[in-house]
Amino acid sequence: MAIKKVIKYGTPSLREKSKEVHKISKKIKDLVKDLMDTLYAQNGVGLAAPQIGENYRIFVIDTSSGNEALNPIVFINPKIIKKSGAFVSNEGCLSFPEVYTDVRRYTDVVIKAMDSQGRPFVLEANDGCLLAKAIQHEFDHLDGILFIDHARNRFEVEQELAKKHLPTIELDRMVDESELEAAIQEKLAEAKK
Repeated sequence: MAIKKVIKYGTPSLREKSKEVHKISKKIKDLVKDLMDTLYAQNGVGLAAPQIGENYRIFVIDTSSGNEALNPIVFINPKIIKKSGAFVSNEGCLSFPEVYTDVRRYTDVVIKAMDSQGRPFVLEANDGCLLAKAIQHEFDHLDGILFIDHARNRFEVEQELAKKHLPTIELDRMVDESELEAAIQEKLAEAKK
């Protein structure tokens, strides 16, 4: 198919809620192929349709690395049906070139979705693995939520964004994660004992 341009932070469509896919049409199958081509061209782990200007509830992930065989997973109309645990994840995003920060994430997630053939599946990702992080990160894109909205230190993020000449954080978009933060602080305190 085609390698698409990844939309950068500051583009209004990144903040829009994506629409459900009602039919796995040729257009949707082509979009999935474009997402995969773009993901591999950018050497990414995950990519959501809104990041290439298509506001559909679709994202792709491939956590393979090095000499491992490619292992793409397609998520259409995903729903996170269970989440638990808490940890700090250092993340970046293809829409934020060279910007990284610590964010709060759930350690374990269970997601249900359809594949590119319209077949339903359920997938579990545990222990804060790369797949668990990627699922949460990409799922957020479908609701117009960005990884910086989960930042543990917004001042650090502001500095990073300024260095890369990107717009500042939208404070009204910051996600209230006081419970997650409390769980992270508890884990950190236990680790120090």
